Formats: sequence, structure tokens, C-alpha cells
Amino acid sequence: MSETPLRLIVLARDQSPHVQNAWQELSGFIAGQPGVEIIAAEITDDLRLDGLAADLVVVLGGDGAILRACHQLGRRQLPILGINLGRLGFLADLSPDEFRSDFSLIRDRRYRVVEHLMFECRHVRADGSAETHLGLNEVAVSSAASLRMLDVDLSIDGEPVVTYSCDGLIVSTPVGSTAHGLSAGGPILRQDLRAFVITPICPHTLSNRPLVDHADCVYRLSLPRIPDGAMVVVDGQIKRPLGSGDFIEVRRADVTFKMAKLPRHSYYATLHHKLGWAGQPRYRSMG
Repeated sequence: MSETPLRLIVLARDQSPHVQNAWQELSGFIAGQPGVEIIAAEITDDLRLDGLAADLVVVLGGDGAILRACHQLGRRQLPILGINLGRLGFLADLSPDEFRSDFSLIRDRRYRVVEHLMFECRHVRADGSAETHLGLNEVAVSSAASLRMLDVDLSIDGEPVVTYSCDGLIVSTPVGSTAHGLSAGGPILRQDLRAFVITPICPHTLSNRPLVDHADCVYRLSLPRIPDGAMVVVDGQIKRPLGSGDFIEVRRADVTFKMAKLPRHSYYATLHHKLGWAGQPRYRSMG
């Protein structure tokens, strides 16, 4: 055991009974462990993480809770350990029982920290004003409530590539490839790759397929015609309306998302478990 206490921030913002009950149980468990100090715990949206020094951020909930924590940390990313109380949980892949049974590994810092690509989304408006948002999963351009087809011009490093005619377009990181992009028919990328995936939503031309390219490129999305209600959405958390003459630039961020992983927890094991990759289906003989 390390002589220096392991400093934890615990985030359990979801007010649903199963999350709050899990927090009550785990808080009592952690309090009884030597060599651990909870320096802050949040069950509302009021806690500011600026200036808090910690070794690990423990997040109770699903992948959405981890996304919120990532946004809350901003450019001061700390290692996050997710306890899955949601459904799939590609990021939050540790159950409460596993957290308790493997706590000695956590306390003794016998986990590895895996760094993942994050992005900056710069929304430039026709009047020259701009907003920049930090994200982990994806940028989505959507027709939203208008239910109209979009024409999205994609250029990469200043070179025109393709115009997608579609219901929307997603630019995702490898971490985000198992989120909205997966449901739109995009590929699954290993989480530690340095790449972006561009996936059209319901493309109106069958030759418009998902595209994978290097993370060091700059991706620009512009829309010659923008229907009312069109918007850009970052990680499902930040939503901004799109206006005529606006464009979006997506590039690699100068910070990374840090995920704490315990021994025996691998990316492919998570995919196998969460997606039901249990081998070939067993067909019943008709003979």
C-alpha cells in the first residue's frame, strides 16, 4: 500500500434512486478503507472541479455521466474510473461489485491510465463570431425538427472531399465510434487510435459511406443551404443553432481524455460483453 493516500473525487449527479442508493453504499464502503481520502463528492451540479487536486475521479452512472464529467473537467483532465449503473457502458465498464472486489488494486494505484483523443469544435458564424467547444465523443450536424435533407460539404485540410446529402453528419472520435455513429452504421474503432470517423446519417446516395482519416487533419463542414431548426450538437451536451453562412471546424484537441483501467479489463472484452459477441449462432438442425 502506498504511504500517500489515494485522493478521490466522486461524482454521482444523477438523482435517480438506483444511482443515489449505490452512492450511499459505496460512500460507506470507501470511508472504511485505509489509505483513501475523498476530497470532494458531488450529488448535484454545484461542485466546481477547478483547483481540486486528486488522483482519480470516480463517476457513478453510465457513459453519459462520464461525458458530463469530462466536460466539467475541461482542459484539466484527470483520470476517470467509471462505475456502470446505466445500460451498455462502453466507458463505465466496472460494476459496483467489481469496484468493491478490486478496490485494493485501485487503492494501491495498480491501474493503468489510457489516454484517448479529444477534439475541438469551432463554430464560426456568418458575422465572424465564433465559439469553440471541447468534446470527447462526436460533433453532429442535424436537421433536427425540420426533418429536411441536408447538403453538407466536407473538406479536409482545405481540400474539398465530398458533399453528403443526408439527414445529418457525425464526426466522431474512436471513443465516440460506439455511440451515435455506431447506430448510424459507422465502424467501430479501437479507442486508442488517433483518427476521426465521418458518418452520414441516412445518406441519400448509396456511395456516400463512412470515412476514416487521421486525427491531425482539420475537418470543415459547411452547408450551402440551412433549413430552419438545423443545429450542431457536441457530445449530446452542447446544442447550437446553425445559420446561413456558418461553418464547423473539427480538429484534435491539445488535451486527452484519461481513463483508468484495471487489470483484466480490456477494450475487446468490453465489446464482447456489451455487444453480445458470443461467437457463431447455433442453428437447430431441421433434419
